[in-house]
Amino acid sequence: MTKKKTRVSADDEAKRQSRKEVLRSRKEAEQNRRIMWAVGGVVGLLVLVFIVALVNEFILTPNQAVAIVNDEEIKMRQWEDRVRYERAQRIISLENQLEALGGDVGIIQQFMGQTINELLDAEALAEGILGQMADEALLVQAAEARGITVTDAELDEEIGSFFNYFGGESPTPLPEPTETIVPTPSLTPIPTAVITDIVPTNTPFPTLEPSVAETAPTATPVSKESFDEQLGDLLTQFKDLGVDETTFREAIRTQLIIARLADALAEEQALPSEAPQASIFLLSFDTEADANEALAMIQAGDFLTVWNEIRSTPPDGGAIGTASELLWRTQDSLASILGAEAAEAAFVLPPGVPSAVFTQEVDAETTRYHLIQVSGREVRELPEATIENAKNNLLSVFLTEQSALGGVELLENWRSRVPTQPVLDPKFLAQPTPAPTDPEAGGEVVPVAPDDGQ
Repeated sequence: MTKKKTRVSADDEAKRQSRKEVLRSRKEAEQNRRIMWAVGGVVGLLVLVFIVALVNEFILTPNQAVAIVNDEEIKMRQWEDRVRYERAQRIISLENQLEALGGDVGIIQQFMGQTINELLDAEALAEGILGQMADEALLVQAAEARGITVTDAELDEEIGSFFNYFGGESPTPLPEPTETIVPTPSLTPIPTAVITDIVPTNTPFPTLEPSVAETAPTATPVSKESFDEQLGDLLTQFKDLGVDETTFREAIRTQLIIARLADALAEEQALPSEAPQASIFLLSFDTEADANEALAMIQAGDFLTVWNEIRSTPPDGGAIGTASELLWRTQDSLASILGAEAAEAAFVLPPGVPSAVFTQEVDAETTRYHLIQVSGREVRELPEATIENAKNNLLSVFLTEQSALGGVELLENWRSRVPTQPVLDPKFLAQPTPAPTDPEAGGEVVPVAPDDGQ
């Protein structure tokens, strides 16, 4: 009987041990499940945060407005793309100029330092571009209100003209060169000009020797293959700098629309294509005493004799002033050169009659003194550059008026997302190589002999 009880007790013990292991196993499994759920929850939360961040970074934030122009939004993405495009334009310009100048960084820094500084001050550049985009939006809206649009075909034609590609045709020819009067630099008095009043046609000076004026050469059209190659190279440069073709095309489309708006404003306001213009012989002096001396000589003789004498005297030969001729200038143009008083006199004085001395305050430290004699006046076609400047002034005035209406709101949310790409190559910031000096010459710069190729 005793042995039997022992066996039963051993079996019971085994069963109890087995139940403990099962319970422990169940408990461990439950703990593992809880841990897995916790880990899964954390991972899921991290994934959710990551997805939200991606959606915010690439969908929500890029579609936020950075400016509102008459209820039209300029999106963050549009602004970022434009900033990268403007940065790329400047970098490409620097690279091209550096290549053209044989790699001389010093000259680039001297003449294109502003461009370099703009690229270094990313926030200021980006802010300026935002304001520019707001102005463009105002002008494009005004153009659309007038039915002005630019088709893809017209855009392609405009881009082609940048590369002198005109679809296989020749460009619009420039006007034929016209005769320009060149005064003879001698002591022989020049006869008094014969034009006596404003006349409707161009009457040349009959007594002076004419020469053919230099004009800008007509653009040489390129082939389709050459155009495709050049455009492809430019687009590759943009792509390498992170700018796509769409941004490039839309920037040009905007400028073309604004140019057409300028044409429309010029037509609406009847911008003149011709205006009274005057030609004058000009004597200029640094001191009032020299001007008065020249005036006394003119009163004792005549203007053109004095003009010829000063013109014939080299600057290092003791000339008291400078003699020049300004051909066919509007009153505004003359005012920008000589001052308002002298410009007004050019349209009042009879031709061939010398003026009194005009004083021009150039700046706080510089005063110039002028004597003029009108050689002719007539109504003439305005130069294309003058007309374009007048159109740009119309745009500027129109933009100022539209901005004053208060329809433009520039936001501040862009400041944390200022693009700094593409980055300016550090080579443009390198210190220029100093010229060699000769210690025995007191540190003076030693001229470098030109390379004769040998």
